[in-house]
Amino acid sequence: MLYEVWVREMSDVPDGLYYTKEHEWIRVEGDEVVIGITDHAQNALTDIVYIELPEVGETCEDMGEFAIVESVKSASPIFAPLAGEITAVNDDLDDTPELMNEDPYGQGWIIRMKLNDASAVSQLMSPADYKAEIGE
Repeated sequence: MLYEVWVREMSDVPDGLYYTKEHEWIRVEGDEVVIGITDHAQNALTDIVYIELPEVGETCEDMGEFAIVESVKSASPIFAPLAGEITAVNDDLDDTPELMNEDPYGQGWIIRMKLNDASAVSQLMSPADYKAEIGE
């Protein structure tokens, strides 16, 4: 029984993504990246009730704040892991911010970006590195 509780508390850290110490995930799709918050982050925030989204066309610097997520516990900035231009925003989060809790790696994505330097993705954390970072 104790083992079952421990397994449920482990964060989902999918392979094929890159991660940051600030708990964002990055998925490469062609010449763009999709960015969201990790399962670990959404779990720490608890119930997400609002997100302040950026505009398409905005540019972000490395580790520049691009959104603010509000939960019943706190408000937290979301950072762009790399520099680039926002090409799409998940407008579904305006009406259903809880998608970040329910499906952080799918319907809960936040933005798409065209990176200034696509090769910079390789400098981000691997799934194994991120698991070590969060102690799992």
